[in-house]
Amino acid sequence: MLSSPYSSRLPVLVVAAAYKAAEKNLGERFLPLQAHNAADLQTKSLGDVQIALIDDRRVVTAYEMKAKRVEIEDINIAIEKVKKSSYRIDNYIFITTDEISIQVKDYADSLYKRTGGIEFTVLDCIGFIRHFLRLFHRIRIRYLDAYQELVLAEPDSAVRQELKITFLALRRTYESAYSSDETTGTTYNNLEHPLDLT
Repeated sequence: MLSSPYSSRLPVLVVAAAYKAAEKNLGERFLPLQAHNAADLQTKSLGDVQIALIDDRRVVTAYEMKAKRVEIEDINIAIEKVKKSSYRIDNYIFITTDEISIQVKDYADSLYKRTGGIEFTVLDCIGFIRHFLRLFHRIRIRYLDAYQELVLAEPDSAVRQELKITFLALRRTYESAYSSDETTGTTYNNLEHPLDLT
């Protein structure tokens, strides 16, 4: 789905849904998303998804989504945006749907000391969501609900109707393959318990 036409908004929604689902667990929330085609310079945003503490509007983490390789120049542009900001952030995270070069990863990792403690990192989109769903496995359904709500609310110019239908079909398939333990929200395969290592 991430490589389909009109799917570039999906990584934004992946991250926003993660924070919406885990807001109480994290004590952080995503700020309202800007229009899909709005440039950060126009909106004065630090990134595509901006995260703030629950009781605050000050951005502590910015996510920049790329449907292409992240280059060192992309990181340098982010550094300039952070420098021009009226407040200090803690993290600037790139999420890409492409490969991550070792040089770019190493460059991002090297910036912590040079920026006075701002963590820059580059993650792949699938790895991000896989890590999130493992870390917060008890709220997987809450995540799917949040993601579905965000995807369906997007105009067709940002997420095509065909992608919305595909997501709903995938979700239906997932739900038919798993049953829910309603006391914990944990999902188990009908055939085996996930902790059964035999």
